[in-house]
Amino acid sequence: MSIPDAKQLITAAMSATGVQIDIAASVAEGLVAAEAEGQVGHGFSRVGDYAAQVRSGKVNRAAKITTVARGPSSLFIHADEGFAFPALEAALSSGIPLAKDTGIAIMAIGNSHHCGALSVQVDKIAQAGLIGIMLANAPKAIAPWGGNEPLFGTNPIAFATPQAHGLPLVIDLSLSRVARGKVMNAHKSGQQIPLGWALDPDGQPTTDPKAALAGTMLPIGGAKGTALALMVEILSAAFTGSAFSHQAGSFFDAEGPAPRVGQTLIAIRPDASSGFLERVSELLNTIKAMDGVRLPGDRRRNAIQAAQDEGLWVSTAYLNLTRELANAA
Repeated sequence: MSIPDAKQLITAAMSATGVQIDIAASVAEGLVAAEAEGQVGHGFSRVGDYAAQVRSGKVNRAAKITTVARGPSSLFIHADEGFAFPALEAALSSGIPLAKDTGIAIMAIGNSHHCGALSVQVDKIAQAGLIGIMLANAPKAIAPWGGNEPLFGTNPIAFATPQAHGLPLVIDLSLSRVARGKVMNAHKSGQQIPLGWALDPDGQPTTDPKAALAGTMLPIGGAKGTALALMVEILSAAFTGSAFSHQAGSFFDAEGPAPRVGQTLIAIRPDASSGFLERVSELLNTIKAMDGVRLPGDRRRNAIQAAQDEGLWVSTAYLNLTRELANAA
């Protein structure tokens, strides 16, 4: 289906649950953007979970997003236990002009929800001519190194920078070996997962996504990955006054407490006199000239282009569920 049709369908599905139309459209924008870049764990697969959480009250459908200044270049955005996407829009609409004016803006989003693919947000910052960084915590999934009880979320990090020649460089990575949304997608689709993604509740390697969801995700880089997860936990949860990963409610279940997670975004204005944009392009061109090497984000860009040219390939099960929700209005 086309990207506009996908947005319209998800907007209708979310609106049917009682979500205000502008909020439903914001959610649709975020989910379809992730689907378009191949992040199926952050796209249509989330619609049923979102709808169930709205209906149970786990997501505040009447959330009042507020933005306050915490300093000359620091903003706090309270998501009010609602969806993350409109809070992210509020953060960027204030933070990008602030960064252009002062040189830097730090946007702390508190009491938030699942924020989808971080690449989508940092790309917006880079498209505005700024360097973008984003960190987010998520419900517990990774054990501290040496342990077998999950404490940290998959806690993704994203970075984007403009360059003089070409589209921005965008890097988005989970601190688990694979995003947990991919495991949930495999579980919903009745598929196995590769060995090396996760451990079951007994700490044993597993290919069963249900056992993986009940166990722990393996971090990237061993102990270094869990150290990075701790850094993200502090910058996204402690800094925003949000729930730590081990306190956060599930992104997937309809019942239980709200996730109340946090996201922190940083926008930095490059110094034009340093030749920053040209130097970035020079470095990236050097990397691309090396045999057998591709830049981070190349696959994402190709997926977005294919989605724009050919439309989205969406799972029949997810598509039918979304249509059922939309038609229930």
